[in-house]
Amino acid sequence: MSVYSSREGDRIPLGSRLLSINWGLVLLVIAIAAIGVAMLYSSAGGKWDPWAGRQLVRFIIGLGVMIVVALIDISLYARYAYFLYGVTLVGLVGVEVMGSIGMGAQRWIDLGFFQIQPSEIMKLALVLALARYFHGVMPEQIGRPTVLIVPLLMVLAPVALVLKQPNLGTATLLLAGSGAIFFLAGVRLWKFGIVIAAGLSALPIVWEFMHDYQRRRVLTFLNPEADPLGAGYNILQSMIALGSGGVFGKGYLLGTQSQLRFVPEVHTDFIFPQLAEEFGMIGGLLLILLYICLFGYALAIGLGSRHQFGRLVALGIGTQLFLYVFINLSMVMGLIPVVGIPLPLVSYGGSATMTLMIGVGLILSVSVHRERRLPRRLDHS
Repeated sequence: MSVYSSREGDRIPLGSRLLSINWGLVLLVIAIAAIGVAMLYSSAGGKWDPWAGRQLVRFIIGLGVMIVVALIDISLYARYAYFLYGVTLVGLVGVEVMGSIGMGAQRWIDLGFFQIQPSEIMKLALVLALARYFHGVMPEQIGRPTVLIVPLLMVLAPVALVLKQPNLGTATLLLAGSGAIFFLAGVRLWKFGIVIAAGLSALPIVWEFMHDYQRRRVLTFLNPEADPLGAGYNILQSMIALGSGGVFGKGYLLGTQSQLRFVPEVHTDFIFPQLAEEFGMIGGLLLILLYICLFGYALAIGLGSRHQFGRLVALGIGTQLFLYVFINLSMVMGLIPVVGIPLPLVSYGGSATMTLMIGVGLILSVSVHRERRLPRRLDHS
């Protein structure tokens, strides 16, 4: 007998929800995070400090948060999606007023005992808000341009604030992830064509408003050999590390490019070249395979949801995870300019790791409540 209830308004008992968690997905997340901790241990020359130990503690806490998020009734996320989006948007405005500056960017709000990064929270809040909006729209209404005005404003407002910080990587994720949700909701391709054409025509204007370091990244991407000891140093060393590992790698803790610190930011954005150097092409392909399985879980869970809200949440967050991996790997391979996107669950980071764990928790929640039938109007359900 199924543990789910398909009747509108029914609640799944807590014990049944716990049994219904997709533990295969949980184990997959643990496996990827374990690789991350191992590489951070190697990044510090075989020491737990300063990165591996902290990352392990953060992951254990995040794992607990992920399970709690998975057990919360999916209807609560739908009902309070707009509220969470509004609070996070206010937080982005607050960054402009009272934000802390680090590494040349103003992205954090210091609460005294810890710092929060509203742009990270917005990645999830925007997915929830868009999923809630399109959940309440009838399929035949999607074709009306007026129906798309509100969600477009919901996307452009945080993107503009994040670009001002400046944080081009997160703004790119917000735009691309939102575009995926628009497509999944049923927006026609020709409308995307209009938006893309408008964006390309605006590139000269965008170039004028870009910061100097952002322009240098683009120029370095086009010709990294022009300044091998300056702007092009990072990407050249990254590609050397990727190639020097060969098929099987040099061995754990034996990567010369990473251990001798030729590869910059080896514990964050450039951690994949270290893995490829120490474990070779086999190690790199294994990690990529684990990520593919992660995307596959998100896709299967999203397509298996009986309600539009859960479908868009799972597929939207799954798309964000894919974009994280795709952009980071493309960046360290020199295929796109460096934009500062970490490798999910592997790179060192507090806010990014916790956001990813909550995101996976939301995917798990969709899986647990996949048979729930959510009404289109949730205010009085």
